[in-house]
Amino acid sequence: MTAENEREIYHKLEAMKEIRNKTISLERLKRSIVNEVRSGDQEGRCLAQYKREMELLQQEKMSHVEELRQIHADINAMETVIKQTEESMTRKLSNASRLHEDYRPLKAEVDLLRRQYLGLDRLPDLHEEEGSPITPDRFPPLSSAPVRSVPAFLAPAPPRKPPPPPPAFRSALDQDFLTVSLRQQPPPMKSCLSCHQQIHRNAPICPLCKAKSRSRNPKKPKKK
Repeated sequence: MTAENEREIYHKLEAMKEIRNKTISLERLKRSIVNEVRSGDQEGRCLAQYKREMELLQQEKMSHVEELRQIHADINAMETVIKQTEESMTRKLSNASRLHEDYRPLKAEVDLLRRQYLGLDRLPDLHEEEGSPITPDRFPPLSSAPVRSVPAFLAPAPPRKPPPPPPAFRSALDQDFLTVSLRQQPPPMKSCLSCHQQIHRNAPICPLCKAKSRSRNPKKPKKK
């Protein structure tokens, strides 16, 4: 073997060694690239998922913002309604108090006239009427209400000697008294001939013993 052949073989061995080392490095780089690509793709998929979650969170945030806006709008509307209702309530109660100031002396005057000239009891107070929404403590008691000035001919008279009222007023009083008297007058009665209990004069049958009612003085038939 010549020296030239030896140098050629030596160069080939050196080249094979270099190729082997570089090939090993190349394989390492290739595996690193593949791993990085795979990791990058995984991170990309995670990134897409994170972005989707972010979009959902943004949508939820906007929905909550809209809900809060609607809640604030409802609160403002309710505050307006409450204010209007309070004003209306105050106005109506004030009107009721003002009307009651006119009602108190007028009722006291009517009660006085009923007692002096008709002998009737007073009218029921507002809280005494059936179904009334007014409670006894809604207004001051009527006993403290000032009575209106009564005309001279309607002023309370001394006991046992009441002054005669004017003719027009007397006729009205007489008519009212007659109506009250008719309402309070008991119906005509008679004694049942069987049980001797008091029954209505025109009752055909006694409601107590069920006996047929007969008149003590039956009418005689008219002669033809």
